[in-house]
Amino acid sequence: MDDDRPDVLLTGLLFYDLVLTGLGKPPTPGEEIWTHGMGCGPGGIANLAVAASRFGLTTSLATVFGDDFYGEYCRDVLDGQEGIDLSLSRTADGWHTPVTVSLAYGHDRALVTHGQEPPYTQDALMGDPPDARAALVHIEAEPREWLAKAAANGTHIYADVGWDPTQQWSSDLLDQLSLCHAFLPNETEAMAYTRTDSAVAALGTLAELVPVAVVTRGGEGAVAVDQTTGEYADVPALDVDVLDATGAGDVFAAGFVAASLGGWPLQERLRFAVLAAGLSVRHHGGAQAAPGWYGVHAWWRALDDPGLRRAYGFLAERLPADPGPPLSHAPVTPPVSTPH
Repeated sequence: MDDDRPDVLLTGLLFYDLVLTGLGKPPTPGEEIWTHGMGCGPGGIANLAVAASRFGLTTSLATVFGDDFYGEYCRDVLDGQEGIDLSLSRTADGWHTPVTVSLAYGHDRALVTHGQEPPYTQDALMGDPPDARAALVHIEAEPREWLAKAAANGTHIYADVGWDPTQQWSSDLLDQLSLCHAFLPNETEAMAYTRTDSAVAALGTLAELVPVAVVTRGGEGAVAVDQTTGEYADVPALDVDVLDATGAGDVFAAGFVAASLGGWPLQERLRFAVLAAGLSVRHHGGAQAAPGWYGVHAWWRALDDPGLRRAYGFLAERLPADPGPPLSHAPVTPPVSTPH
């Protein structure tokens, strides 16, 4: 294996996220609601990048920063604080970093975004993509040229997909799975694209299209099939108090990739990803809510539930001896004391 390769290659749109928490209910037109908390920090593709980097993966990110306060702040966090390689990224003169306001309530959130398409495409940023062990990508209706190049280089493509605003859910999008090593949609997306009526049925269809298929089910956990090993896994979610679910799916994906690159069995990979996502929703924001090894270590050290101790017993051998320094979470107002 070429040790000079980055572990994870990423590209996508960066946002500055402003997260409001503590809403008793969603707002209605003409109504003012006061919230109990507010957090801010990098979002969008930064969620995946930070989550991967905090699991000790060398992470290379190709994105666009605006030449404004938000872009400068996000660059400082990603480069200076999180140690992410931004050599493939660019700052665009006269372009404003997209800003998203996330209204978090219950186990979900609503998003309002201000922004414009960036002046550089993913293909322009990537060019001939560097060799990497894995790439975390968000596939869209229009295929990206760099994906085929990366797959040809031997990079394992781990893909997810988003909500289709047209609600046509064209199955043509699934043609891109021929380039992918793994596909990790949520159950709504998986059922819509496969025209099935359950997460398990959708998983069965997807398993015929990609070596590793995962379907996340929110509060119900996740199911997965690895055709390369013949493994099947069905893992429940953690019972946690949800502060902000923003970016939980990205943290799940990064955890799954970290465990996969470590060569773990499918059951352990899936449990680890579910744990990472569960720990992330206890903090504000997406990127800086990622638990990393430090957060997982703290959770395992404090765990006294016998059932969970058995289910996650593999962590005793998987956790690094040095989980790293305490994490920097998103700035919040008012400051709160939350678990690591």
